[in-house]
Amino acid sequence: MGKMKKKRVVKVKDFDSMTVSQIMEIDVQSVPLQMKGDMIAALLVEELGAVPVVEKGRKLAGIGSEHDLLAAVDDGHQLGAVRAKDVMTANPYSVRAETTLGTLLHVLRASDLVRVPVVDAKDKLIGIIARHDVLRTYLATGGKREQ
Repeated sequence: MGKMKKKRVVKVKDFDSMTVSQIMEIDVQSVPLQMKGDMIAALLVEELGAVPVVEKGRKLAGIGSEHDLLAAVDDGHQLGAVRAKDVMTANPYSVRAETTLGTLLHVLRASDLVRVPVVDAKDKLIGIIARHDVLRTYLATGGKREQ
């Protein structure tokens, strides 16, 4: 049921020196602070896993994950009665487009994040990058790492 994404083919020297901007998904599904939890759950079951929560002007406010929603249910809340702002993880980790994949690899390993929002200098959401994007790129570069 998922749509096919067009990926850019980029010639690079090595995996580590590539930047997030070269492989991030720019068509990012995000939700507003007021979206109800059951609507967020419907998005997440389409294999997103986590979705950025934005304020006016697409400023990153948080991230809502399957974990966050399950925690709300476990705490006795009805998902139709809670909003994104109530269940999201506020001030989530994010990266800039110029972050190298070598750095991102360390971040993903240390943080156990699945999807990381990409923001500009004003914290405006401009993309998202997932672990599978990083692995796909590693394979596409033949595993060539910085010496």
